[in-house]
Amino acid sequence: MEHVTLIANVSSKSSMHTDLLSPRGYTILAIIMGVFSLVGIILNVLVIVVTVRHKKLRLPLSYALVNLAVCDLGCAVFGGLPTTFNSVMGHFSLGRLGCVFGGFAVAFFGEHAVAGVVLSWVWSFVWNTPPLFGWGSYDLEGVQISCAPNWYSRDAANMSYIIIYFSLCFVLPFFTIMVSYSRLLWTLRQVTKLQTSESRSTYQAEKQVAGMVVVMILAFLITWLPYAAMSLAVIMDPSLYIDPVISTIPVYLAKSSTVYNPIIYIFMNRQFRECVVSVLLCGRSPWPPEAQISDAATTVASANKNNRVVLKQSSKE
Repeated sequence: MEHVTLIANVSSKSSMHTDLLSPRGYTILAIIMGVFSLVGIILNVLVIVVTVRHKKLRLPLSYALVNLAVCDLGCAVFGGLPTTFNSVMGHFSLGRLGCVFGGFAVAFFGEHAVAGVVLSWVWSFVWNTPPLFGWGSYDLEGVQISCAPNWYSRDAANMSYIIIYFSLCFVLPFFTIMVSYSRLLWTLRQVTKLQTSESRSTYQAEKQVAGMVVVMILAFLITWLPYAAMSLAVIMDPSLYIDPVISTIPVYLAKSSTVYNPIIYIFMNRQFRECVVSVLLCGRSPWPPEAQISDAATTVASANKNNRVVLKQSSKE
């Protein structure tokens, strides 16, 4: 009986889509989400393939980046593509099961940005499965073409889940980001003070990684903070009304994060960028091998040294 009620609830909400947005508006949303989804899928698959094919990229940082790529790929496939399809249809057409699965998939794949590889998957699984068993729920959001945790229900069980979920899956990771990065900055400052010729190259590498991490954190906050703020506002004030079209903006912004991460670490990591170009060119690299660069540098240095000797002898004569 409860299952029938939930199906009827989704059907009744999706049937009111004509009051929320015009057909042209749904078409625009479909184009936007379709582009984000396809680009996100291509870039994240590229990141995974490049890392698998190049042993020199199999470092702790790369494992974390691949973990993010898998998560972003999951969001794009199980969140972006269904949303695109529903936008084309002009209403949510996947039924209650599709709503629950879509809401679970996006929430599950979207909670890995700030934790260890194994811990992040376990943590996300633990806190996103309760709605599947009755504690909390997934429901339509925005203009009723995608699903997410039900922020609006005032049911006691749902409210308790939402408060705990929000605290442990956003607030706690947010402060973890702040503390972890503050410690990273402090460590880099200490290295700067003790910088020697031997440690200079190490410092430059760490500085590059730190810069990439900063950009990724900012991208995470820019894409997810508006959605988290809107959700918190609904939790704090049950009577708050947010126009469905306006509430769709942070939803789409959050889902666009599947594109930003691979772009950031492809363009800000030179080694990764070179490997990507090599894969795209079927193994050919536009840059000379390191050995050739080293030989060329040695030849130039030797020639400069010989020229200085010849000039010195000429001046003596």
